[in-house]
Amino acid sequence: MLRAIGERLLSVIPVLLGISIISFFLVRLIPGDVVSSILGQDFGDPELEAQMRAYFGLDQPVWQQFTVWFSALLQGDLGTSMRTGRPVTTEIFELFPATLELALAALIVSIAISIPLGVLSATRRNGPLDSVGRIGSLAGLSLPNFWLGILLVLVFSVQLGWLPSGGSSPFAPTWGHFQYLVLPAVTLGASLAAITFRMTRSSLLEVLGEDYVRTARSKGLREGTVLTRHALRNALIPVVTVIGIQAGALLGGTVVIEQVFSWNGIGSLVIRAISQRDYPLVQGAILFLAVFYVVVNLVVDILYIYLNPRLRHK
Repeated sequence: MLRAIGERLLSVIPVLLGISIISFFLVRLIPGDVVSSILGQDFGDPELEAQMRAYFGLDQPVWQQFTVWFSALLQGDLGTSMRTGRPVTTEIFELFPATLELALAALIVSIAISIPLGVLSATRRNGPLDSVGRIGSLAGLSLPNFWLGILLVLVFSVQLGWLPSGGSSPFAPTWGHFQYLVLPAVTLGASLAAITFRMTRSSLLEVLGEDYVRTARSKGLREGTVLTRHALRNALIPVVTVIGIQAGALLGGTVVIEQVFSWNGIGSLVIRAISQRDYPLVQGAILFLAVFYVVVNLVVDILYIYLNPRLRHK
């Protein structure tokens, strides 16, 4: 297992290298820079603009800017925000807990809905519950997140007045805090639940037709024992992979939801940094999310080996 983890870590290096290069040059394709963002497009003092670009290092060739930034990156320094003057790592870690909280809440909503419903749908194939589950999963995959979020706000905030329409608050184990989390978590978790439901259902249906499941039933074991001890554990192997991929992608997927619900997290930070042409902050946030995604996928690989005895013995 240690060798597999080591090989996985080595394969990640070129991926992160490519992401750092692409993020550096791609953000510079956006018209304007941080100086024009601060002074405005119609500012008429070329000398001051030149001084500011020299201060930020934007007067240097792009390849030289990349060399300076990448050299600092190799030393663990993501740079300094051009707008606030604070370290990029400080800016990111201040808002990362809020984004992580939203992503975890959405993942919990997704798992709590999809896996039980997927099991019930597979064990009652072609029944009313199965039909409702398949229609619901199709709707969850089809509806855009931002549209579903606006619809939930219209119903539960505007018409019923049960939940706030947006905003966030510092974490606290109180209803006053979690009421801000309900609508964005449900909105973000709906499409994830649809994917996980379909995978759980199809995987369990396939496992229930295997010989070892029929053998367990022929021994006189109760249906619940056959389902939980023999079928479900093997059926969950591909489901864990899907959940892991979703968990890694959730942090990037919160960008739109954070805008809809005014949730102050990394997604809002990235949007703000792009609009302000804050290059180090955009590059640092993208690279941070990429590293987090890689770590989550590594954890999923370890769980996959644990759940699959054949891979574990190899």
